[in-house]
Amino acid sequence: MDSAGGYSFRAATQDDLDAVADVVAADNLDDVGQVVLGRDFVEGQWSRLGFDLAIDAWVAVDATGTVVGYGQVRFAEPDAVDSWGVVHPKHRGRGIGSELLDRIERRAAQMQPEGSLIRFRHSVSSGDRAAADMVRARGLHPLHHFWHMQIDLTPPIDPGPEPEGLDITGVNPNNDLPAVHAVLERAFVGDLSHTPAPFEAWVEEETGGSNFDPTLWLAARDEDDIVGVLTASAGEDGGWVDYLAVLASHRGRGIGAALLRRSFALFADRGYARVLVSVDARNPTGATGVYERVGMRVVNRWDLWERPAS
Repeated sequence: MDSAGGYSFRAATQDDLDAVADVVAADNLDDVGQVVLGRDFVEGQWSRLGFDLAIDAWVAVDATGTVVGYGQVRFAEPDAVDSWGVVHPKHRGRGIGSELLDRIERRAAQMQPEGSLIRFRHSVSSGDRAAADMVRARGLHPLHHFWHMQIDLTPPIDPGPEPEGLDITGVNPNNDLPAVHAVLERAFVGDLSHTPAPFEAWVEEETGGSNFDPTLWLAARDEDDIVGVLTASAGEDGGWVDYLAVLASHRGRGIGAALLRRSFALFADRGYARVLVSVDARNPTGATGVYERVGMRVVNRWDLWERPAS
């Protein structure tokens, strides 16, 4: 365990889950006035494929042993690592974020394959000027701007009609996953925030987590062909729309909105009070407009910063 400035730093453990979630929630409350990300978000991060909590994540603790900061890093693409960190509002301005970022960067350097170059990326809340200045001083620049959007659910929720000539159904994980993956890959062509993935790797990533629930996934079908998909997950913090995609050949027919309304109805039937989504603010398919039209609103903004491979 290392220490600096009256704080100690060590590898995170599973026993820290609730404490780290509390720091994330306190950060949300201070920055945007509500808890957007909580325990389920942290648990989902820790269950990601290839993430090793013992070497890829750290906590900062104060003199009483209370967790007051957290940072992590993981491979997001073959040539890029993603990282993020958070410091409790009452402990900001004391060097904790910088100490965590030092550890993140050292681990990122270790992750770089010999003879290869990788990009280093770090997520920062859009309202956190100190964090932005810190990563800018380390050679990073803003790459993508994201929104967390939310809708509050008051049952009963009307799922609305199906688009003309199409059926909206559930997804059969035994038969439909190749078609779902194909729609996602085709629909996000040209979206710079999307990372293409081979089918086998995508299946392992999407179905291997503790929050995988195919009964929340939906498909829009044109006869025998899947032309639109919505993947979703749920936990104590609410429901999440993970991906929404419609093939270019079928856009403009209300498919995205219909999938969202059906998803809201599913979550409401299960007793969830809200549904959230993380969306690229400059999504080339116009997804942000679809979310707004079905009643979702922006509740948080965050930025992805990058330092190019060197």
